[in-house]
Amino acid sequence: MGFRCGIVGLPNIGKSTLFNALTRAGAQAENYPFCTIDPNVGIVEVPDLRLQKIAALINPKSVIPTAIEFVDIAGLVAGASKGEGLGNRFLAHIREVDAIIHVVRAFRDDDITHVAGKVDPLADVATIETELALADLETLERGIERTAKAAKTGDKKILRELECLRQAHQALNADQGFQRLLQDSDVATALIPLCLLSVKPVLYVANVSEQDLAGNEQVAQLREHTQKTHSQLVVVSAAIEQEISELDPDQRSSFLDDLGLAEPGLDRVIQAGYILLGLQTFFTAGPKEVRAWTVRIGATAPQAAGEIHTDFERGFIRAETIAYDDFIVNGGEHGAREAGRLRLEGKDYVLSDGDIMHFRFNV
Repeated sequence: MGFRCGIVGLPNIGKSTLFNALTRAGAQAENYPFCTIDPNVGIVEVPDLRLQKIAALINPKSVIPTAIEFVDIAGLVAGASKGEGLGNRFLAHIREVDAIIHVVRAFRDDDITHVAGKVDPLADVATIETELALADLETLERGIERTAKAAKTGDKKILRELECLRQAHQALNADQGFQRLLQDSDVATALIPLCLLSVKPVLYVANVSEQDLAGNEQVAQLREHTQKTHSQLVVVSAAIEQEISELDPDQRSSFLDDLGLAEPGLDRVIQAGYILLGLQTFFTAGPKEVRAWTVRIGATAPQAAGEIHTDFERGFIRAETIAYDDFIVNGGEHGAREAGRLRLEGKDYVLSDGDIMHFRFNV
């Protein structure tokens, strides 16, 4: 579906190391600012144990997980909104993603330089958020100027749009954010074409040392910040995650046991990114293929069918649907059908996460 999470942060905080671990793509991860000049893009499988359990009942020829894109974007510095560092390119790249994964350094290491000369996660967060807000203020000012000229015709719709843009500018300038304003559908609609950076959902990732996986003072500060902003925080050690990603499955399991971890931290990052984007999964299952598909939460059956092929949506008739739990408990499609757990859903059906579906269509 092309959903993209952009990995951002100050230089030298572990962004590219995290990206390498996520994608095993081998992006540069050297210890100097602006190492990542052009964004690296990786397609990452979304870990989902349900897919394997479905496949175990069917034994298909192939099993295909769903995936999302992660983009490693060049490190940002104070003044980026005015073009400092790689600011303009950074801001252009980040406008293209659907959500932001903000990596924050929460470890001390004298061998790895910090662009600000000290480790202060809240100051780092403030630097990024300030630069995004300043860039958005400029975008809003240009939008207001452009809309004000168009509003001279007296068109009520354009006048309302102008009012919405001015409200947004005032809120951002007062450091109030957009969350309250976005509840107004007129404001939300007016802001869409501007691709504002401050509107994008954010997941914070605290990059810690191996010794601090359970948390430290910097993580506590970040957790307090995310609670105030109603955002999520995932704690990982990017260096350890890269080690884990380079091991074969048997070694990986043993390594995780030694660290006392149930799963790689990256799995939690991927799953959190998936949730951040407002996504859910449905499955198709047959002897040739068991496959996971991605749709937005709230998608209807025809929209889900369209993810497989546009003809499926255009000619949608109905969807044979089995809830995941019913599929597993009854040993697959035949058992679910016999137990009366297979449903025929029409065009208005809104998917539930984990639905197993077979679409009927005619074109």
